[in-house]
Order: sequence, then C-alpha cells, then structure tokens
Amino acid sequence: MAFSFKNSKGKDYFLHVKRVKRASGKETELYYFSTDIRKGEEVEKVPAGKHVVELASGLPVLKKD
Repeated sequence: MAFSFKNSKGKDYFLHVKRVKRASGKETELYYFSTDIRKGEEVEKVPAGKHVVELASGLPVLKKD
C-alpha cells in the first residue's frame, strides 16, 4: 500500500518515486505525490531524512529534515 497524506482540504495524495538516468549517467530518484496510485511507482513510507509539508495550495511535498 502506498504512503497516503490527507491535506487540510480533505483530499488524499499518494507518494510515488520515479527513477531517472541523468545525462551524466547517475540515477536519481524523483519523489512526487499523486491523487491516484500508479502501479510500480508507489512508495510505502517517507524516505529517511525527509518529511511531508503542505503548501498553501494544499499540495503535499517532501522536505529535507
């Protein structure tokens, strides 16, 4: 089950990760929230060293601790 976050407006968001390869050859993990669960990209818990905050628009984002 994907990590979920309910914002102040009552909308549920689910945490996902996309692994991309940069031009330098290094792989990077990009975390994002979506209103639906996308198979194969869902994340079960917030990564270590990060926490969830809500923007004024209601969109959740990850921030470093």
